[in-house]
Amino acid sequence: MPELAYHAPSTVDQAIALLAAEPRARILAGGTDLIVQMNAGRTAPSAIVDIKRIAGLSAIRQHDGGFVIGAATPCSALKADAALCAAWPGVVEAANLIGSVQIRNRATIAGNICNASPGADSVPALIAAGATCIVAGPGGERSVRAEDVPQGPGRTGLGEGEFVVEIRLPARPAGGGDAYLRLIPRTEMDIAVVGAAAALVIDPGGVCTAARIAIGAVAPTALLVEEAGAALVGSRCDDAALARMGDAVRAACRPIDDKRGTAEYRTAMAAVMARRAVAIARQRAGEML
Repeated sequence: MPELAYHAPSTVDQAIALLAAEPRARILAGGTDLIVQMNAGRTAPSAIVDIKRIAGLSAIRQHDGGFVIGAATPCSALKADAALCAAWPGVVEAANLIGSVQIRNRATIAGNICNASPGADSVPALIAAGATCIVAGPGGERSVRAEDVPQGPGRTGLGEGEFVVEIRLPARPAGGGDAYLRLIPRTEMDIAVVGAAAALVIDPGGVCTAARIAIGAVAPTALLVEEAGAALVGSRCDDAALARMGDAVRAACRPIDDKRGTAEYRTAMAAVMARRAVAIARQRAGEML
């Protein structure tokens, strides 16, 4: 590994200035992807800008009925927040499928989304939940939908000198529920063959009034499948509605063949996993009525 500078700013503005001064610098939040990539020679930054010492970036707080998750907050901290677990269990579960316990004690969902892996576990769950990323840079702050951050394998929509400072989850609506499921060859510590997330709102009569379905590992980025969500709205999530949802999910898939699964298998299983995620989200929504 080549020699490089290390910076630990105490403010967002300091971090922005450091990135502007060294265009080849990289942000370090958890480092579980960055350090591996550096050791493998896939990236060679001129400097590391460690954001863990910036106030508020390693914490979870409630805001406007929803939640703000600092970009340096480790995944394991999410499941320690009882209010977050109650409001968005699917997001918390997805974050805690990443790697091992040791990895999750360092890894962050901001890093997971910015690493831009098609199979990232937390990303479909964040998309389904309607999460937004607050991005800071030379031009100030801006809000970016979670689905718009990854642009392809290893590529994001962040501009030069920009980085994610926090992820915001909206307030969970009455009758709302979410879930994330993945298919992997092993029981844990593996990369998703398929991932699927669902966030639903069910009214007191049992009718779905809103739905967001997201899938991962079946395209260059995790996808929000708007047609799949629309197929459920106005239904009781019955077999006919689920069949229409599955058709929409399969139509959205653009997978590759690799050693974990063929494109055909991934496409078929994406609909299966989405249907199972909907069932769990619907049950959770019922519990919140």
